[in-house]
Amino acid sequence: MRVPGPTGRSAFERDAPVIGVVGGGIAGLAAATILAERGAEVVLFEREHYLGGRVGGWTTELADGSRATMTRGFHAFFRQYYNLRSLLSRVDPAGTALVGLPDYPLWHASGQREGFAGLPRAVPWNATAFLWRSPAFAWRDLPSVNTRAALRLLDVSVPRTYDELDGIDAATYLGHVRFPRAAHALAFEVFSRSFFAHPTRMSAAELATMFHIYFLGSREGLLFDVAADPFPHALWDPLGRHLGSLGAEVRTGTPVEAVEPGRGRRFSVRVPGESVEVDAVVLAADVPGLRRIVAASPELGTRGWRAGIAALETTPPFLVSRYWLDRPVRADRPGFIGTTGYDLLDNVSVLNHYEHEARAWAARTGGSVVELHGYALPADLDEGTARARLLDQLHVVYPETRGARVVDERHELRADCPLFPPGGFATRPTVHTPDDLLVLAGDLVRVDLPVALMERAATTGFSAANHLLGRWGVAGTPLWTVPTSGRGPLLRAAARRWGRDPVPVSAG
Repeated sequence: MRVPGPTGRSAFERDAPVIGVVGGGIAGLAAATILAERGAEVVLFEREHYLGGRVGGWTTELADGSRATMTRGFHAFFRQYYNLRSLLSRVDPAGTALVGLPDYPLWHASGQREGFAGLPRAVPWNATAFLWRSPAFAWRDLPSVNTRAALRLLDVSVPRTYDELDGIDAATYLGHVRFPRAAHALAFEVFSRSFFAHPTRMSAAELATMFHIYFLGSREGLLFDVAADPFPHALWDPLGRHLGSLGAEVRTGTPVEAVEPGRGRRFSVRVPGESVEVDAVVLAADVPGLRRIVAASPELGTRGWRAGIAALETTPPFLVSRYWLDRPVRADRPGFIGTTGYDLLDNVSVLNHYEHEARAWAARTGGSVVELHGYALPADLDEGTARARLLDQLHVVYPETRGARVVDERHELRADCPLFPPGGFATRPTVHTPDDLLVLAGDLVRVDLPVALMERAATTGFSAANHLLGRWGVAGTPLWTVPTSGRGPLLRAAARRWGRDPVPVSAG
């Protein structure tokens, strides 16, 4: 679905404004790119010494003396990420920076396996084929499913689905649907935990919308691409150079302390040792960064808006553990699997099965590079214990790693992803703010389109740029999303007739 951008002249002329973009993650890079391409004088501030935000990376030296790129973990570039791919096309027009993995395997500790390769693309045949071949969806279990509640998944419409389901948590909703337990774990909990939150703390509307994006609302399905080179090399460093070629100033290692009223221009962006005056600001920071900047900028926005920013929550801690091992993982192991039932372990990546840098290290040493993710960790769990439990489960999932010697290891324990709790959609901040020259962007920001994760970041970045461009009468960029409603009109009609089953109120 195409959402037109603002119309107007093609670019700024002598009246080009100075626009500060705070944050060099996907959202900030998206906003900065559109603004710079239209001739605005862009100054991008990023507190880290690298671009990409939570998809960024940095160089580290391993114990064997080799250098490697460490990141905050695996990211799947789903084929429904139209706006993100549009952004990346600036530096990768041939589309070679991303390579496809053949499947999205889901493994349950009970031994059940799921995959999404080879499914038809059309609704309802994709869902029918998945049910037919799935070991988790036994046909004898279907009579126990609450069909009226399940039909809501066939009639997702954004933002209406949030009006209907945002008040309950995903776990409560799934319990009400009564899917078979194995199907519940494999087909839904794995996806909900990709938001870094336990289903009891995640809005059911987010889960339903995600199901729509990746399964019933688009033809691309659940297959995805991955970066063939580490993120900085393949994506963000080239995009930073592209911004520089457009005249933008990219200032990494520059944390923003506050945004204050300017003297000669509308705002003054305060950074260590100086202030930079700008005509407009795009705040594209993560939740902790946004809360900090707004708290230190008492003249930004209104009291209510500032209170809403202060109330934003983050998900529980998550751990990324990467191991350089002295022996190979079996050659037939997938590059990525999602897991459930394996204690804290949520997925396993074998980087040397798809990433060039890791493959070169493995070829040179005879070893392998393996990455483990654990999401929504208990708050009282110490990092050392979490690391040990993840590694123990790797040995269960891939037994050939039991005797491997760890050449080196890196661990990233973070807690800065946005939480989308039940009932939070109505008060979630939007791109627009009380100040017409201040806009927000990022995956924490509400946008009434079916987008999620990295695509939400890119979409809100484009939308923030569009808002500012439209104010100055300059043409923006169109947004692309999967349809806001399901693709099967007959299924939607049936869902509306028989699927209005009341759902329980969330206890959370």
